[in-house]
Amino acid sequence: MASTRLSFENPLFAAYAAYASLVILKMLAVVFVTVYMRFSRGVFTNPEDIQGKKKAVFRLDNPDVERVRRLHRNDLENIPAFLAVGLLYVLTGPSPGVALWHFRVFTAARYLHTGAYLAGVQPWRVLTFSAGLATTLSMTVQVLMAGSL
Repeated sequence: MASTRLSFENPLFAAYAAYASLVILKMLAVVFVTVYMRFSRGVFTNPEDIQGKKKAVFRLDNPDVERVRRLHRNDLENIPAFLAVGLLYVLTGPSPGVALWHFRVFTAARYLHTGAYLAGVQPWRVLTFSAGLATTLSMTVQVLMAGSL
């Protein structure tokens, strides 16, 4: 049964794979935003990175660079949990409609959270973070209920 659930012939697994890919792409895009911020601000965190770059400085406290780094760290704390729990959730055989909404809400929340974080706007940042967290928690509870301890 599990092998058929982990197949692209299973529309739910195919949807999970697509939404998982979207959030992974979003997380990787933040890497390029970090690089852009470092180069545009001339701020680097390793002394060897400033060699040969005029006006580049070694600093760990540039507010623009640090904002993007915090965003990336937030992604690294939340997206892997969604990836793991989402896969286990697919294995529980959930209602396709409910599962799709979990995947859609999480993905939309992470994209909107990125915009809110970069813009520094509240309460949108906390609301989008909370929506993503709630979907991951919901799937986690359902996986626990389907499992056996």
